[in-house]
Amino acid sequence: MGKINAIITGVGGYVPEYILNNEELSRMVDTTDEWITTRVGIKERHILTEEGLGTSYMARKAAKQLIQKTGVDPDTIDAVLLATTTPDYKFPSTASIVLGKLGLKNAFAMDTSAACAGFMYTLDLAVSMIKCGRCKKIIVIGADKMSSVTDYTDRQTCVLFGDGAGAVLVEATEEEGIGAQDAFFRTDGKGLPFLHMKGGGSVCPPSRFTVDHRLHYVYQEGRTVFRYAVTSMGDDVAEILKRNGLTNEDVDWVIPHEANYRIIEAVAKRVNLPMEKIVVNIEHYGNTSAATIPLAMWDHEANLKKGDNIVFTAFGAGFAHGASYFKWAYDGHK
Repeated sequence: MGKINAIITGVGGYVPEYILNNEELSRMVDTTDEWITTRVGIKERHILTEEGLGTSYMARKAAKQLIQKTGVDPDTIDAVLLATTTPDYKFPSTASIVLGKLGLKNAFAMDTSAACAGFMYTLDLAVSMIKCGRCKKIIVIGADKMSSVTDYTDRQTCVLFGDGAGAVLVEATEEEGIGAQDAFFRTDGKGLPFLHMKGGGSVCPPSRFTVDHRLHYVYQEGRTVFRYAVTSMGDDVAEILKRNGLTNEDVDWVIPHEANYRIIEAVAKRVNLPMEKIVVNIEHYGNTSAATIPLAMWDHEANLKKGDNIVFTAFGAGFAHGASYFKWAYDGHK
């Protein structure tokens, strides 16, 4: 028996139908399309507006599409791992709701939380579970309903976020030269003052006070987050290239967390990579937190070729950040 590695064998995605564009936002807060476009590079974002629907709805849609595309037998799925900052409920896990709706009979499910770095961290968890032989097929989902924690009276943050979900199938393989190659992750623990949600947790449980003072929304000090994000993601990509003996020419694609076009641009410049090698779709989706990387893969899947060197990088609250390196396992759409 050969050495077991983990490969991505398919990508699914879902974004809600309703589109909130910059023109509509400019009627809600004091902003303009020009200001939003030049500052963050976003033109529109998809919003889940239907009452009673949460993150699990989008995650289930993405996972169902993934199952249909890959043709995988649902009874062979070993686990559903779902990265999110906006779970349907404090408990049970959103992943367990998705598993139930999909009718998976032989899998376990759990949520993970690492904010905007959540999908990348969770993908690495799945890789480890595959490599050790405990699982053979895992669905990894990044999904967030960021509109549920966005203050649409705050012009600094309400322009940034959208809703969506992306899912990948991670499988075991003995084929050499493809799949997960390396990962480099760090969490520096300094991010709390600069990016958080004040209300709703055990430190500050929900109350009339927290609602009246609008504490259940994203709080962000943009300049500090911007600086940390550029430095961290840039250095993490450079570390992955160095550890694996890769030159800039060896990299086929970098798929970054889509937080801000200027951050992505600055990261590319920091590691001396042309923007032609950077997958960017923030213009149409905004920052969907844990969903950005799988949604970018979903959008770009037709352009990915077997053997392509792909680097993922993300940065999120905490501050949690890192980069991972995969050799792509299949050509275009499966």
